[in-house]
Amino acid sequence: MLAKALTVLLILSSYSLAHAADYTLKATPSTVVWGYYSASAKPVLTIHSGDTVRVQTVSSCGSPERMEKAGVPPSEIPQYNRDIYNQVKDKGPGGHILTGPIAIAEAEPGDVLEVQIQKIDIDVPFACNVFGVGRGFLPNDFPYGRFKVIPLDREHMLARFAPGIDIPLHPFFGSMGDAPPPSAGRYNSAPPWMHAGNMDNKELVAGTTLYIPVHAKGALFEAGDGHAGQGNGEVDITAMETFLSGTFKFIVHKDMHLLWPRAETPTEYISMGFSPDLKTATELAVRDMINFLVDEKHLSRDDAYMLTSVAVDVDITQLVDGNVGVHAICPKDIFSKATLLPTQKSHQ
Repeated sequence: MLAKALTVLLILSSYSLAHAADYTLKATPSTVVWGYYSASAKPVLTIHSGDTVRVQTVSSCGSPERMEKAGVPPSEIPQYNRDIYNQVKDKGPGGHILTGPIAIAEAEPGDVLEVQIQKIDIDVPFACNVFGVGRGFLPNDFPYGRFKVIPLDREHMLARFAPGIDIPLHPFFGSMGDAPPPSAGRYNSAPPWMHAGNMDNKELVAGTTLYIPVHAKGALFEAGDGHAGQGNGEVDITAMETFLSGTFKFIVHKDMHLLWPRAETPTEYISMGFSPDLKTATELAVRDMINFLVDEKHLSRDDAYMLTSVAVDVDITQLVDGNVGVHAICPKDIFSKATLLPTQKSHQ
């Protein structure tokens, strides 16, 4: 069994090195799904482990008419947004427009999909922030809706929120995920879960890597809900929503097994938990950080629990998507080079 697994890994590695390809996936009415992740969704692109795809996505600002009414010049709204709103009729149960799914041919249930986020481009000079009646973390305090257009200075990477208030831009995709287990059916795009999805994790900028458990043949990756920036919590239910294009490299791992998504930045390791209950989500994130420290850093469970208490930050990711999110952040610089595994040393 071990020999067979090693053979598969060698074949995958050899293929990736010799045949890695680059693709571009535009956002069109035929390359997006509206409001769901699903193991039965038909792939719009099939690639191989080691390939790279530049993915164009649609914002969560709403229809062109809504943006124009709020003051966005019609010339700044991409034509593909208009085409998608005019032509896509199969919608729901969620509201996010996601580009994909992308199938990775080698991915099978039980594998892990590594998603290297190589580059993120902001495609328009504006973002929007929206809250509505009965939504957000304080719906009773704000029993009405508001739509705010936020100019983006892409040259200086600043959001001009208001006179005297400039916010640094840190673009990331609010939603990146693969298909949930087939029994989940057409899974609502709003609540994040073990398939990742609408995590709204602002740490996942260009240069970071996401690891997602695979539940369906091909993994079926989707991305969207572009953000120019966000505060942890995302309390009014939206971030600085905008149009992004992202460049992703996909690698299938046969020798890695996860229950929940994890991530890695150049300086941190990140575990995540999602649940309708904040305490449960926190428990999931903390437990998975302990599991990481035991499995990858070879600590005892006691020491892993203690290290999590003294060195790991436990942050609220978001509070407004059905399943709330919590992520635990472990700094890499607390580990000496001697404690790192050979594969981890190569990533430093």
